[in-house]
Amino acid sequence: MRKFVLMLFVAVVPLCHAESVPLLLRQPTVSKTEIVFTYGGDLWSVARDGGEARRLTSALGTNIGARFSPDGSMIAFTGRYAGNADVYVMPASGGQPKRLTYHPAADEVIGWTPDGKSVVFRSTRHSYYRFSNKLFTVPVTGGPSGELPLPIAEEGSLSPDASHLAYVPHGQWQPAWKHYRGGQTTPIWIADLKDSSVQKIPRENSNDFSPMWVGNTVYFLSDRNGSASLFAYDLGTKQVREVVKNDGFDFKSASAGPGAIVIEQFGALKLYDLNSGQVKNINVTVSGDLPELRSQFVKVEPGRLRNLSLSPAGVRVVAEAWGEIFTIPSDKGDIRNLTHSPAVADRDPAWSPDGKWICYFSDAPGEYELQIREQNGMGAVKHISLGNPPSYFYTPVWSPDNKKVAYTDKRLNVWIADVATGKLTKSDTDRYDTPNRNLLPAWSPDSKWLTYTKQLPNHLRAVVVYSLDQAKAFQISDGLSDAEYASFDKNGKYLYFTASTDVGLGQSWLDMSSLDRPQSRSVYVAVLRKEDPSPLAPESDEEKIKEAKEEAKKEEIAIKAGKTKEKAAQEAKEETEKKKEEPVVVRIDMEGIGQRILALPIPAKNYLNVIPGATGILFLAEGPSVIRESDLEDLKSTLQKFDLSKRKVDKFLDEVNDYTLSADGSKILYRKGEQFVIASTAEPPGADKAGPPKPGEGPLKLEAMQVHIEPRAMWKQEYHEGWRIERDFLYDPNHQGLDLAKAEKKYAPFVEGLGSRDELSYLFEDALGEIQVGHVFVGGGYRPEVKQVKTGVLGADYTIENERYRVARVYNGENWNPDLQAPLTQPGVNVKAGEYILAVSGRELHGNDDIDSFFEGTAGKQVLIKVGPTSDGKGSREVTVVPVDSEIGLRHLAWIEGNRRKVDELTGGRIAYVHLPNTGGGGFSSFNRYYFAQVGKEGAILDERFNEGGDLADYIIDSLRRPLMSLATTREGEDFSSPGAAIYGPKVMIVNEMAGSGGDAQPWYFRKAGIGPLVGKQTWGGLVGIWGYPDFIDGGGVTAPRGAIYGLNGDWEVEGHGIPPDFDVDLDPASVRQGHDPQLEKAVAVVLDLLSKNPLPRYKKPSYPNHHQSDDLGK
Repeated sequence: MRKFVLMLFVAVVPLCHAESVPLLLRQPTVSKTEIVFTYGGDLWSVARDGGEARRLTSALGTNIGARFSPDGSMIAFTGRYAGNADVYVMPASGGQPKRLTYHPAADEVIGWTPDGKSVVFRSTRHSYYRFSNKLFTVPVTGGPSGELPLPIAEEGSLSPDASHLAYVPHGQWQPAWKHYRGGQTTPIWIADLKDSSVQKIPRENSNDFSPMWVGNTVYFLSDRNGSASLFAYDLGTKQVREVVKNDGFDFKSASAGPGAIVIEQFGALKLYDLNSGQVKNINVTVSGDLPELRSQFVKVEPGRLRNLSLSPAGVRVVAEAWGEIFTIPSDKGDIRNLTHSPAVADRDPAWSPDGKWICYFSDAPGEYELQIREQNGMGAVKHISLGNPPSYFYTPVWSPDNKKVAYTDKRLNVWIADVATGKLTKSDTDRYDTPNRNLLPAWSPDSKWLTYTKQLPNHLRAVVVYSLDQAKAFQISDGLSDAEYASFDKNGKYLYFTASTDVGLGQSWLDMSSLDRPQSRSVYVAVLRKEDPSPLAPESDEEKIKEAKEEAKKEEIAIKAGKTKEKAAQEAKEETEKKKEEPVVVRIDMEGIGQRILALPIPAKNYLNVIPGATGILFLAEGPSVIRESDLEDLKSTLQKFDLSKRKVDKFLDEVNDYTLSADGSKILYRKGEQFVIASTAEPPGADKAGPPKPGEGPLKLEAMQVHIEPRAMWKQEYHEGWRIERDFLYDPNHQGLDLAKAEKKYAPFVEGLGSRDELSYLFEDALGEIQVGHVFVGGGYRPEVKQVKTGVLGADYTIENERYRVARVYNGENWNPDLQAPLTQPGVNVKAGEYILAVSGRELHGNDDIDSFFEGTAGKQVLIKVGPTSDGKGSREVTVVPVDSEIGLRHLAWIEGNRRKVDELTGGRIAYVHLPNTGGGGFSSFNRYYFAQVGKEGAILDERFNEGGDLADYIIDSLRRPLMSLATTREGEDFSSPGAAIYGPKVMIVNEMAGSGGDAQPWYFRKAGIGPLVGKQTWGGLVGIWGYPDFIDGGGVTAPRGAIYGLNGDWEVEGHGIPPDFDVDLDPASVRQGHDPQLEKAVAVVLDLLSKNPLPRYKKPSYPNHHQSDDLGK
């Protein structure tokens, strides 16, 4: 076993040598004498000419985005000391940082005011959309922050007199997408801050960023000529010129200082001399103890355990965590790490039925293979190559005779590996790649058959059995229902599965029309042999005398053979018992099997899993009939136990997240939240409430579970893993023309110089940007824990009046909704606009204080505040509030309701307004709530600005284009239309840059369906889909689009460029400042114009029939 030594890793990496390891020195800033940058999560300072850098900060929490003050005496930076991004300042020479902001939103430094008195930062603190920042200033001495008068701004630079601002008016979801030309390309606008009017720096859909105002020039970075390089815009001539040509890695950020601009080129620093126009490389040496590189033991949290299963007798559990394979005792003994492989990903363990072996997938040789080792971790490891091309593999299942392992792969195949020979047999291939794992192979008790469910051309799944002897697959179910969870009974006579005939649109997982579809599944049994009776045959109480007669006959024969009566009786009984224990032989008679499929007496429910236990026993996970997105994070089911011999189903457990059984069916391992529990399957856990759990049962003891990690070795494995994921999961096997091996090699040198986990993510973002496709995201990963102190907020805007905080606006919530609690509108609180907040928890609050600092650590806690109608405290009262940790939801709701009221006002109530925040569950709910509530209006505006995607919005499109077909009348009441629940008049959709993915498809479908015009700005252009990727060892990961949408004409109509509007309208800052929404108002004008040209027709009601006007019965 490998011996581990806990040690400090010291990184001493000189950049001045050609053979040296490149470092990711990020977001530099420059003064007259120094350059400050971020490396290893800390700030470092080096002379402008380069050399040995010295560390300025050293604490848990990443510090980034440093900016020198105009005189070079101070540094402002974004620090995460309290687990949140906030503004800090410190002396340029080093020293104790001072915190300036406390708001729970991320406050990120972007610069200074020219007089050096305030720091400029961006934040979503006043935004109604989570990815839209605004710009603020905060005094270097501390106090309240002020907002710059711009609706959205990502970064900017003030003019020398602070009257104007060169800024980027929106952000990007995927800023490292190289040569991107969709709707989120970033312009630079120059705003006059006295009225917020703007001028635009000329461009042709390039990505322009990092504006720097120097004298009469705005410098900026742009990819307009290829790789991002440095450009200059002359404010007098209005001309743009490239001042530094770049044919290498992109320039990632830049910052201007006295006489120079310091540039971060990916993996290097450069200094551009503003006077000479010359560029030089800055060679930097970094030496020091980097905390995130230390080899260390970390606690294995229960949420990191994956793929747990029981040993055959249920005395231990095998699990995957941190790329290692562990076994955990049910009661006595220690947790064992079987693999000790910090630089290897070991996944998906499974215990052999005889208890001797554990198999798992491992990438130790560079690609995944099947490894088999003794259950105690000793002895040699058996290696089984899984063939070419390499892939990802899932859920190994041992055959009952311990000779074979079945598994599936990412390529939709079912495989069988022979343990002795390593021979691989492909038994089948599924038809469609979906987010649901469909195949789920299970063995027959004689190890001669494999069963699974496979998708048919109609997208329903059918039960299939594969005969190893015949090397042939047979379909068992008829394909007219959706079958799942096929498995054999241990007696070998029966095959169980569930099936549903009401999946309907629910099977179309990519479409919004699949949402909120209730499903139920019945449970079926197939009698495999044609001569076997039905297990559900009519029952009758009769004497069972057959065995007794047979034993008597054998006894008589033995006595005649000269044996004693006692000896003969014993031998006859033993022979009968031996016959009962003969190995099970499974025979499946395919002829007529459809007539031998029977419905079990189990209520039809939405069963999420079915696992057979002992003979005739099934455990079924009953989920909610409708599963919503909000359920998925903590999906719970009720575990039911069915006994075939009793033909009865009983509740076994409530609120189970997951479960598995031991091979003999005697033990169950289940998860509730973060607790894993072993119990007997004989009776429901807790049935005997008199005492503690029996030995070998009860919760697993995980408190002491830990794993040894070596960060640099782990990051090296994860770097290769990330490229493998792109290779194997990207929908395009040609990877958009990129040679992945070359790209991986190009960026590989940076791995050796990584100083923090954040830098690995940064490396991935830039490197994977070479693929040039949407939805390539990077996230997660282990970082040293920084204690988070959550500041609370009250859901209000304030002004400073009479040296006090006065409430300017209170944001209403939905106080019945836990996610939209408004602290100041709760019953008994009722703080109104115009009132003053005078004190918090007994501390007087004044106008020169930062109100957020008074609520540090109060989110979700009761706080006593003093409020009153006047600043002097007269008539004040004390109320208890519970601050929330974010106001985004409240501000978003207020924005929606404000838009709806504005449309109502501008159209005289004739036009409906519906906001669509995404095309998943939230957008589905919002559409249902707001659209149908406004039926009866003459037209509609669909606002999909800031739509974050999800599904393809077929449901919304279908609802919008429902034509009027007829009208109906009744004796009482008014006439009504059919189809009902529709708005029949003109419709307009508003789009913008921050709508994408499903938010790209929705306006595309809207236009293709001829519903109406689009108003606003071009959408993102990321119409591909992501799902189902393996985690990295440390819990992080990358995505690779597994699916892409193309049009009926054979083109990629949306990906990479987005959907342009019919009416291009900016969110003009000057108009917004005057209280307008130019995009919304244009949509109103367009829909009213359409309505005036095509008013809704009025339909004449016919006269009632008169069938008796010519006979004696008429009136």
